Amino acid sequence: MTINNSSQDKYAFYGKNIKSFQKDENCMVFIMKDATGKGIMTSYDVFPGIKLMYNDFHMQGCFSEFRLNVQMLAIDHCREGRIEFLNGSYMYLNEGDLQISTKSNHVHAFGFPLHYYQGITIGIHLDEAIEALASTFEEFSIDLQALREKFNYDNHSFMIRTTESIQHIFSELYSVPEKIRIHYYRIKILELLLFLSAVDVSKNRESRPYFPKKQVDAVKKIMDYIRGHMDQHITLIELSNRFDIPLTAMKNCFKAIYGQSIYAYLRTYRIEKAAYLLRKTDDTITTIAGRVGYSNPSKFAAAFKEIKGMPPTKYQKNFV
Repeated sequence: MTINNSSQDKYAFYGKNIKSFQKDENCMVFIMKDATGKGIMTSYDVFPGIKLMYNDFHMQGCFSEFRLNVQMLAIDHCREGRIEFLNGSYMYLNEGDLQISTKSNHVHAFGFPLHYYQGITIGIHLDEAIEALASTFEEFSIDLQALREKFNYDNHSFMIRTTESIQHIFSELYSVPEKIRIHYYRIKILELLLFLSAVDVSKNRESRPYFPKKQVDAVKKIMDYIRGHMDQHITLIELSNRFDIPLTAMKNCFKAIYGQSIYAYLRTYRIEKAAYLLRKTDDTITTIAGRVGYSNPSKFAAAFKEIKGMPPTKYQKNFV
């Protein structure tokens, strides 16, 4: 196995910050590392000019140096986590979202607010893919150039929540037996392209909110603050005043970045911290409840059971 320090193929330059190796005849693996973690992208050649890539990132963010040598249509599906895009202001790709873009301007920073992201990218390099599909499926017509223009008519990416039909296509791509892998990918990609060719862009395009950097920075400081003061009862008004951000903007921005309301996130974080303390310390349940902001042990026990599926007493016994 040879690991390359720079990743380049005939379609694109992936970046000096990425290493790659050939796993087998149809599979290339790209690895990105920094001080915050690692990202692995496992790419399969499905048709000439069409690749399917599994993305698995466990890091705070990364800088993309990806530059294309050809015209491309890219389809991204977010399975878990979320991606933060910065282009003057911030926008988010959330769990269950589908994004269609040309990746023509892909040299910039990405954030992973939850410190993880998993999903699939289907990369279609148009000239080669058009020729390959035309020669392989003479009576099966998918106009890839028209798809590219349809979903990027204003040079902006197209983003929607996945419908039941699209979710069905992608859910099956996450568990494919190796024996039938490439043939199965071909069927599912053709199914997806056919489905997208029938999508009415005017009815399905979502207008996603963009958030100014000042708001995002304030909300990230709020996140750090509530994590460091989870033993205290903090109101939203207090947070709004302390960090000089309007209440509504704070709530909307927090949910966009982290996928939950402030109270829902804090509740889950408190219980996960309590679970860690139950596993790793000999403190009493009452003491741990107080450390994570619950003065009433009964309310703590009820919240713990709702999130972890069992009362804290049983959970603690499992790790004695």
